[in-house]
Amino acid sequence: MQSSTVRSGPGAHNPGTVDGMNDLPFGFSSSNDPDKNHDNNSGDDDRRDDHGADPSGGANPFGFALGDGAGLDASSLSDMFTKLGSMFSGMGAGMAGGGDAGPVNYEVAANLARRQIGDFTPMLDKEATAVADAVRLAEVWLDEQTTLPAGITSTAAWTPVDWLEHSMPTWKTLCDPIAEQMAKTMDAGLPEEAKAFAGPMMAMIGQLSGTMYGTQLGQGLGQLAGGVLTSTDIGLPLAPPNTGVLLPEAIARFAEGLDLPGQEIVVFLAAREAAHLRLFSHVPWLAQRLLSTVEEYARGIRIDLSGLQDLAGGIDPQELMANPGRIEELMGSAAAFEPQTTPEQQAALTRLETLLALVEGWVELVVTSALGDRIPSTAALTESMRRRRASGGPAEQTFASLIGLDLRPRKLREAADLWRRLTEAADVETRDGVWGHPDLLPDADDLDAPAAFIDRVIGGDLSALDDPIAELERQIEREKNDGDTTE
Repeated sequence: MQSSTVRSGPGAHNPGTVDGMNDLPFGFSSSNDPDKNHDNNSGDDDRRDDHGADPSGGANPFGFALGDGAGLDASSLSDMFTKLGSMFSGMGAGMAGGGDAGPVNYEVAANLARRQIGDFTPMLDKEATAVADAVRLAEVWLDEQTTLPAGITSTAAWTPVDWLEHSMPTWKTLCDPIAEQMAKTMDAGLPEEAKAFAGPMMAMIGQLSGTMYGTQLGQGLGQLAGGVLTSTDIGLPLAPPNTGVLLPEAIARFAEGLDLPGQEIVVFLAAREAAHLRLFSHVPWLAQRLLSTVEEYARGIRIDLSGLQDLAGGIDPQELMANPGRIEELMGSAAAFEPQTTPEQQAALTRLETLLALVEGWVELVVTSALGDRIPSTAALTESMRRRRASGGPAEQTFASLIGLDLRPRKLREAADLWRRLTEAADVETRDGVWGHPDLLPDADDLDAPAAFIDRVIGGDLSALDDPIAELERQIEREKNDGDTTE
């Protein structure tokens, strides 16, 4: 990973133009650049086919060499138990970071995602310089369109593996409460007689659940790592604080699918990254509110376990010995108890989607306002990003397969329109002041009918929410004065 410190002053780009930049810009290049050496740091090149896949793994993440079920000789039986032992050993090692075992095997997730990434293009100094230049130019233009100051103090050009490593702590924060609640629900919801009936199978399901979640998460992250363009591409801050990140190889592939100047694409994406970081850096409650909303969703998870007794009753030990493929089927069935959506969960999901839409809508408005008169392709790129976020991708698919939760800002257009109308009715300072307190933000109903919200912001006295402690002190003082007056 290469990084640079953002500087301004002499030598910075002329803020009024993007002329003179190469296409593809700033030294960005696609994965077939002959000047770069590909690397995957896996040591498995000799075991991969032409597409980077491990012939022994394929679609079976546990690596079992499964036959057709017609029979099993001594050699195959030995191999099956060897791999089962290796899987359990790896699972234990992955969760033995001290203290209790976690609900998701993140070592399995990271390893599977890393293998799925395969070859990647190492970053060179020119990419690090490119990112710093693009961010510096974008920041100058953004200063004219928002009162929130720049939030980036350093920049970096990341490979997909860099993104995976740096984003894993956030994925842990998101996934742990969900997996923990599902495990608790399964344990508490199953009748005692069913637990006794299931016997050893329950222990097996419990032990394998962390690996199953890790496998699903790893598959999603492996896909996502190859396609994200910036550290905030999915609406969450995944980089270290105050670090602006672009992923040049993914951006080069993204540019190949658009009939637009490459240098304009890079500046546009740098502006989006910089705008996101202004919010996440200077609205201190925002990132935590996003994560806590996911936790609220997790607390409402309930699972229908009515099929588990049928699953346990259908186990035939002799069949497992004769047909090891049955083990994989049972493991898949054990993970197939989907959570039921409760009213509390739906409310949390609505709040999450609304908050994501508000973030994306604000970023869209600020970026288009800053770049619209300077970069001709701004409108086309804005629409392309809208479609990209609305259609979903590996991140949404990962969460949907795990717990039915996605990260799409479903009302992005409505949110962008609300911010635009508020800016026109008031000014930039009033618009950005709404981020001063979470209670000031519009809700889902306001996105559908923004006029009333705009009237409240323009005509209402919202100063009491600026400092809750100060307001509490004023209230105590008023009550004291009222008491003195009555005496």
